[in-house]
Amino acid sequence: MSALLSIKGVTAYYGAIAALKGVDVDVAEGEIVTLIGANGAGKSTLMMTIFGQPRARDGLITFDGHDITRTPTHEIARLKIAQSPEGRRIFGRMTVVENLQMGAAVTKFAHYDEDLARIFAIFPRLKERAGQRGGTLSGGEQQMLAIGRALMSRPRLLMLDEPSLGLAPLIAKQIFSVVEELNRTERLTVFLVEQNAYHALRLAHRGYVMVNGRITMSGGGRELLERPEVRAAYLEGGR
Repeated sequence: MSALLSIKGVTAYYGAIAALKGVDVDVAEGEIVTLIGANGAGKSTLMMTIFGQPRARDGLITFDGHDITRTPTHEIARLKIAQSPEGRRIFGRMTVVENLQMGAAVTKFAHYDEDLARIFAIFPRLKERAGQRGGTLSGGEQQMLAIGRALMSRPRLLMLDEPSLGLAPLIAKQIFSVVEELNRTERLTVFLVEQNAYHALRLAHRGYVMVNGRITMSGGGRELLERPEVRAAYLEGGR
């Protein structure tokens, strides 16, 4: 399988501090690939670097064979890459529908009615809350809205940054089930950053482990779940 997203030797800095230190990651079309690691390992920085904030200092980022290492952020969004960011970052004063319209703006509302109906079918709770302000939704509903907004742009690659963060286990499980179903039925390519290593690696075709800005391990999702060093570092304590 050829890589839809390819990251080769990427470094990124915050001032003089190296946050990414020669990172290599590939995501093939139709795959779910997960990146796990402790808080502060650099996972979210990698997500943001793909979108150019911060900009990669060294290395190469390609999407569908095109070099996007220096491409402006707003142009990257038009390339059919969508992100549901850490902390959701929905528009709290806007209604659910207005938030979804923001996602549809990338496609110039070409399939708006069809796409809105699709999101409401995927997340029936959002249909119930259609006229409600985003800031009044529960954490789980806000996460559904963040993912729904990303899906409204009809992405080829969906990037999810900590989708289970702060959610009750049952709600987190529902979110992961939706991701798995989208991948299975629509072959949606997903790049997932998660601290919940157990659920993330069970879901993923392949996974990477990041420690202090470096990739230290990679392999099949289930394979990584069975590695003693992964279990000791990320799975002890009943996850």
